[in-house]
Amino acid sequence: MEKPSKIQLNWLKKGLRQAGGKLPLFDSNGQKISAQTVNSCIKNGWAEPWFLNPIKPDWLVCKLTKLGREKIN
Repeated sequence: MEKPSKIQLNWLKKGLRQAGGKLPLFDSNGQKISAQTVNSCIKNGWAEPWFLNPIKPDWLVCKLTKLGREKIN
């Protein structure tokens, strides 16, 4: 089974501090999280789409999965 990269792991860890495991759309510098990072984490089952943003439908709001939590620990 694949291990998260440093970038993926840093993004996934942010879900531990948010209600429901919500993952951020932006990094600490205000830059949008890379679609490659988001999509690869979804593909590996570490994150999942949570809901659609009606104001910005192109923004994928995700949350941490149980498998994602296991990969962090």
